[in-house]
Amino acid sequence: MKQHILVIGAGFGGMWTAISATRLFNIHDHNNTEVTVLAPQAELRIRPRLYEPNAHQLAAPIGDLLDAVGAKFIKGSAESIDVANKRVGYTDASGNKQVVIYDKLVLATGSLLAQSDTIGVAEHAFDVDQLESAVRLENHLKSLADQPESQARNTVVVAGGGFTGIETATEMPSRLRAILGDRADIKVIIVDRGAAVGGSMGPEIAGKIAEASTETGVKWHLNASVVGVDADGVNLSDGQRIDARTVIWTTGVRAQSLTAQIPGERDKQGRLHVDGHLKVIGQDDIYATGDVAYAASDDIGNHALMTCQHAIVLGRHAGNNVAAQILGVDPIVYRQPKYVTCLDLGAWGAVYTEGWDRQVKLIKQEGKELKTQINTVWIYPPVADRDVAWAAADPLIPIA
Repeated sequence: MKQHILVIGAGFGGMWTAISATRLFNIHDHNNTEVTVLAPQAELRIRPRLYEPNAHQLAAPIGDLLDAVGAKFIKGSAESIDVANKRVGYTDASGNKQVVIYDKLVLATGSLLAQSDTIGVAEHAFDVDQLESAVRLENHLKSLADQPESQARNTVVVAGGGFTGIETATEMPSRLRAILGDRADIKVIIVDRGAAVGGSMGPEIAGKIAEASTETGVKWHLNASVVGVDADGVNLSDGQRIDARTVIWTTGVRAQSLTAQIPGERDKQGRLHVDGHLKVIGQDDIYATGDVAYAASDDIGNHALMTCQHAIVLGRHAGNNVAAQILGVDPIVYRQPKYVTCLDLGAWGAVYTEGWDRQVKLIKQEGKELKTQINTVWIYPPVADRDVAWAAADPLIPIA
């Protein structure tokens, strides 16, 4: 009987896991293991771009790609993991409850925006965390053109001055002008509890963020947080109020909740602690990858972040190593010592940094050209050709 590797999730981590596992089986001429991806859609959702307009276009189909490398696909939503009996319960595309049995499991279910208990967020705030919520925001922004002129209509508040908040905010003026016209008195305000513009990103990059914010017209309201959201604006912790018909929540993410069903240690974001081969510590047949894995990225104390930059490489290693375990060959230790960022800053351009201290290397148009290359080429799936895909899934490929 064939063995079965089940990969839950078709994001960056899950897709690359499936390609990498089938690659190693092909190298060893092994045909006695099935690789299956279980996910709601056979598509890679380009989550790093969901702050952009036209969110409905930001998904790439991967069904033909999985077919090309010999991986199967199950359309469904995983709901339960029975570790003792190696069973995963899911709801299929018709709404029926189903069970799939595995020999080896790779959890690649990604992350979600952390739920906030702040008053009114669930009812009135928008986000760009998932494709559906980004489309909801886009439809809302377009509907503003049908509302009477007012300062609240023309104002967008972005809660959180981290990576997503900054990219969302600096892109927003051009999005609003395309909808409301060049004469509209547009205001985009980032509310951040930090004391300085871009302070959470590091001192060198912060100066570029401040410059870009000034040039794009994005204002920062510092030393404050949103304590209440309603249909007409936000109340802040410093007692001030901002009238706004659009509030976008960007404050933090957590690993998807299925991690809680696997016995093991988790970090404060819910990620499972894994060893150097990405096997969940204490579980011989379960691996975690992408945003659900708390994995050391080097030997000096850094860990992979919840980014596609890390998820792609984590997926390549997880797939290789779960296949290696079945084959009885040596796995490859996950290490990704080089860390880079490329922060989109709207019409100003972008800023590219290297190192965990974010040393600025490219800015403005040069940075924007690199960001465009990353967002439209590098992070997309390979073509549905098995040799091309397998070549791209080598875990030892340098990525930056």
